[in-house]
Amino acid sequence: MALHNDLGKLGENLAVDFLIENGFNILERNWRNRFEEIDIIAIKDSFLVIVEVKMRTNNNYGSPEDAISLRKQRNLVSAAEAYIREKNSDLETRFDVIAVTGTEDQHSIHHIPWAFSPFD
Repeated sequence: MALHNDLGKLGENLAVDFLIENGFNILERNWRNRFEEIDIIAIKDSFLVIVEVKMRTNNNYGSPEDAISLRKQRNLVSAAEAYIREKNSDLETRFDVIAVTGTEDQHSIHHIPWAFSPFD
Protein backbone atom coordinates (compact mmCIF):
# COMPACT_ATOMS: atom_id res chain seq x y z
CA MET A 1 0.00 0.00 0.00
CA ALA A 2 1.25 3.49 -0.81
CA LEU A 3 2.55 5.65 2.03
CA HIS A 4 -0.28 8.19 1.62
CA ASN A 5 -2.82 5.36 1.91
CA ASP A 6 -1.16 4.15 5.11
CA LEU A 7 -1.24 7.71 6.45
CA GLY A 8 -4.92 8.03 5.55
CA LYS A 9 -5.80 4.80 7.36
CA LEU A 10 -3.82 5.90 10.40
CA GLY A 11 -5.67 9.22 10.41
CA GLU A 12 -9.02 7.45 10.20
CA ASN A 13 -8.11 5.09 13.05
CA LEU A 14 -7.02 8.00 15.23
CA ALA A 15 -10.21 9.88 14.32
CA VAL A 16 -12.43 6.92 15.22
CA ASP A 17 -10.69 6.58 18.58
CA PHE A 18 -11.15 10.31 19.19
CA LEU A 19 -14.84 10.20 18.25
CA ILE A 20 -15.56 7.19 20.46
CA GLU A 21 -13.77 8.87 23.38
CA ASN A 22 -16.02 11.88 22.85
CA GLY A 23 -19.30 9.99 22.87
CA PHE A 24 -19.91 9.37 19.17
CA ASN A 25 -21.52 6.10 18.09
CA ILE A 26 -19.72 4.92 14.94
CA LEU A 27 -22.12 3.49 12.37
CA GLU A 28 -19.90 3.10 9.32
CA ARG A 29 -16.31 3.43 8.18
CA ASN A 30 -15.39 3.97 4.55
CA TRP A 31 -19.00 3.77 3.39
CA ARG A 32 -19.22 3.78 -0.39
CA ASN A 33 -21.86 4.25 -2.94
CA ARG A 34 -21.18 3.97 -6.61
CA PHE A 35 -19.25 7.23 -6.90
CA GLU A 36 -18.26 8.58 -3.49
CA GLU A 37 -16.94 7.52 -0.12
CA ILE A 38 -17.59 8.79 3.38
CA ASP A 39 -14.74 8.22 5.83
CA ILE A 40 -16.86 7.93 8.98
CA ILE A 41 -20.58 8.03 9.69
CA ALA A 42 -21.59 8.43 13.30
CA ILE A 43 -24.40 9.51 15.59
CA LYS A 44 -23.96 12.15 18.28
CA ASP A 45 -26.72 14.01 20.14
CA SER A 46 -29.43 12.90 17.68
CA PHE A 47 -27.40 14.06 14.66
CA LEU A 48 -26.18 11.92 11.82
CA VAL A 49 -22.57 13.08 11.56
CA ILE A 50 -20.70 12.74 8.29
CA VAL A 51 -16.97 12.96 9.03
CA GLU A 52 -14.20 13.70 6.58
CA VAL A 53 -10.74 12.87 7.89
CA LYS A 54 -7.55 14.46 6.62
CA MET A 55 -4.08 13.68 7.94
CA ARG A 56 -0.71 15.21 7.24
CA THR A 57 2.60 14.63 8.94
CA ASN A 58 3.19 18.40 9.18
CA ASN A 59 1.69 21.73 8.13
CA ASN A 60 4.42 22.65 5.64
CA TYR A 61 1.86 22.75 2.83
CA GLY A 62 -1.09 23.95 4.87
CA SER A 63 -3.28 22.34 7.45
CA PRO A 64 -5.06 19.08 6.64
CA GLU A 65 -8.48 20.70 6.54
CA ASP A 66 -7.27 23.06 3.79
CA ALA A 67 -7.29 20.05 1.47
CA ILE A 68 -11.10 19.78 1.58
CA SER A 69 -12.15 21.58 -1.57
CA LEU A 70 -15.62 22.77 -2.48
CA ARG A 71 -15.78 19.87 -4.93
CA LYS A 72 -14.99 17.41 -2.11
CA GLN A 73 -17.68 19.02 0.02
CA ARG A 74 -20.22 18.60 -2.78
CA ASN A 75 -19.21 14.95 -3.19
CA LEU A 76 -19.67 14.38 0.56
CA VAL A 77 -23.11 15.97 0.46
CA SER A 78 -24.06 13.75 -2.49
CA ALA A 79 -22.77 10.64 -0.72
CA ALA A 80 -24.60 11.63 2.48
CA GLU A 81 -27.84 12.01 0.53
CA ALA A 82 -27.35 8.52 -0.91
CA TYR A 83 -26.66 7.09 2.56
CA ILE A 84 -29.72 8.80 4.03
CA ARG A 85 -31.92 7.41 1.24
CA GLU A 86 -30.44 3.92 1.59
CA LYS A 87 -30.86 3.83 5.37
CA ASN A 88 -34.12 5.83 5.37
CA SER A 89 -32.65 8.09 8.05
CA ASP A 90 -34.67 10.99 9.37
CA LEU A 91 -31.92 12.38 11.60
CA GLU A 92 -30.68 15.91 11.08
CA THR A 93 -27.29 15.72 9.35
CA ARG A 94 -24.12 17.66 9.98
CA PHE A 95 -20.71 17.58 8.33
CA ASP A 96 -17.62 17.49 10.54
CA VAL A 97 -13.93 17.45 9.69
CA ILE A 98 -11.20 15.83 11.71
CA ALA A 99 -7.74 17.12 10.86
CA VAL A 100 -4.85 15.06 12.18
CA THR A 101 -1.28 16.34 12.10
CA GLY A 102 1.78 14.33 13.10
CA THR A 103 2.58 10.67 13.49
CA GLU A 104 0.97 7.73 15.25
CA ASP A 105 3.00 8.35 18.39
CA GLN A 106 2.88 12.13 18.41
CA HIS A 107 -0.08 13.85 16.79
CA SER A 108 -2.70 16.52 17.28
CA ILE A 109 -6.36 16.26 16.39
CA HIS A 110 -8.45 19.24 15.39
CA HIS A 111 -12.17 18.44 15.33
CA ILE A 112 -14.29 20.91 13.39
CA PRO A 113 -18.00 20.30 14.05
CA TRP A 114 -20.35 21.80 11.45
CA ALA A 115 -17.33 22.33 9.17
CA PHE A 116 -19.62 23.11 6.25
CA SER A 117 -23.24 22.84 5.27
CA PRO A 118 -24.83 21.60 2.07
CA PHE A 119 -25.74 25.22 1.34
CA ASP A 120 -22.20 26.68 1.49
